[in-house]
This record gives sequence, C-alpha cells and structure tokens, in this order.
Amino acid sequence: MIKFLTLSAFLIAGNINAKILSKDVRYKVGDTFYKSTIVYSDKIQKSAPLVLMVPNWKGMTAESLKKAKLVAADKYIVMMADVYGESVRPKDNKEAKAASSKMKSNISKLRTVMNRAVDVLKEEGKKLNGDENKVAAIGFCFGGSAVLESARSGKDLKAVVTFHGNLLTPNLEDAKNIKGKVLVLHGAIDPVVPKNELESFEKEMNNANVDWQLVSFSGAVHSFTNPTANSEGRSKYHPLVAKRSFIMMNNFFDEVFNK
Repeated sequence: MIKFLTLSAFLIAGNINAKILSKDVRYKVGDTFYKSTIVYSDKIQKSAPLVLMVPNWKGMTAESLKKAKLVAADKYIVMMADVYGESVRPKDNKEAKAASSKMKSNISKLRTVMNRAVDVLKEEGKKLNGDENKVAAIGFCFGGSAVLESARSGKDLKAVVTFHGNLLTPNLEDAKNIKGKVLVLHGAIDPVVPKNELESFEKEMNNANVDWQLVSFSGAVHSFTNPTANSEGRSKYHPLVAKRSFIMMNNFFDEVFNK
C-alpha cells in the first residue's frame, strides 16, 4: 500500500480534494460479456481526454484498479478494460499466462475486443462530458501488446503508451494503419522483451512512418511499474523508473492533446 501511495505522489494531477469515482460497465462482444471499469474524479474538467487502460496479464485486479485511479487523478477519464470476458479472472500467474496466451494466439479477436472497449469508453466518456476526439490507450506488459494491436488495426487513437509491454506482432505491415503517436517505455535489461524484439519493432515503426519514440530505462527489468513484482533479474518494481515513466506519459499526453 505504501508503494501505491508513493505512486500517487506523482500521478495525481493536482486537486487534493478530488474524490475518485468508479463504476462497472458491462457490454457484449460476440457471445461473450465483458465487464470493464470506468474511473474518474468528481472534479473532472469538461472535455477531459479519455484513456483506455489495459492491465497486465492478470487482468481486472484490485491492484490494477488502484493504478487506474492514480492515472485518472482529476485529469483523465480512464476505463480499465476487460479483455478476457467477465467470467475469466486469473487467480495466479499460471491462469494469467493461459488467458493472455489465448488472446495473443488470436490477434483478430484481441483487436475486436480492444476496439469495442475503445467504443465503450467513448460512449461512457461522452456521458461525463469527456472529449471523444481525445482518446489514448495505455497498457502494461500483455496490456502493452493489446493497445498496440488496437492501433495496428487502424483504431482512431491519438496516443498509445506501453509500459514494459510486449512488442511483437504477426503482421508487420499492419503498422501502416497506426493513426496516432506511440510511446514505448522499456526496461533496458528486460529479459522478457529482448533486443531482437526491439529491433523488429523499430524497423516496423520506421517502415510505416509512424511517429514513435522508445525510452529505455537503465537498471529496469520487466514489470517496473508493478509494486508487487519481486522476481530479481526478471520482473521487479523500480520506483524511480516507475515515477519517470508516468511523468513521461503525462507529458506525452499534454503534447498530443493540447497542441
């Protein structure tokens, strides 16, 4: 808990009297029901940007909801997106790996689910006087690959940010469909996303003339924003890098949405 309070020190946008509200949103994709969560401040400004947030492979957890609330602060309307379906809530890493692998093996389905989530965010954001023309997507680990696939499908996202996300995709040519700007926040010694994956991603983005940037943080491995990650040399929380990465996200959004 203390670590999440540390995160709040640099994520909260400014109004210390703001109350963070949340509500579940249930919708259907094909034959499956999904339950995502909208998070926003009672002090949210009119025309606030909308941010779709895809958690790591464990999906809709209490820890990810805390992070969504901190990201939202009083600046953004955030939807923590359910990409597995409401009946799938992994209880451990084994179940999380099975659920995320199933989605990654069916990119078409992943994109469909992601894009429906973006549409739901727009619908819900409009009810809160948010700006449906200012939409971004962020993702953590598996969630990073999910938001990139939505962008590669051609969804109208102004900005995409991945935190220690997976970068590979089965069809590199789809990058030509990306409409917005891309920011990749990466641990320089992350063994889960090796150098050859970075090189493939860079080539993919350059060939498609995408406006992209990649920040590689020294000393950081996988899951550097996750306060519960504690696998030395593989997946470990790095508070300083986490702080820097969220500041970069906010600066990136300021550039994209306030130009």
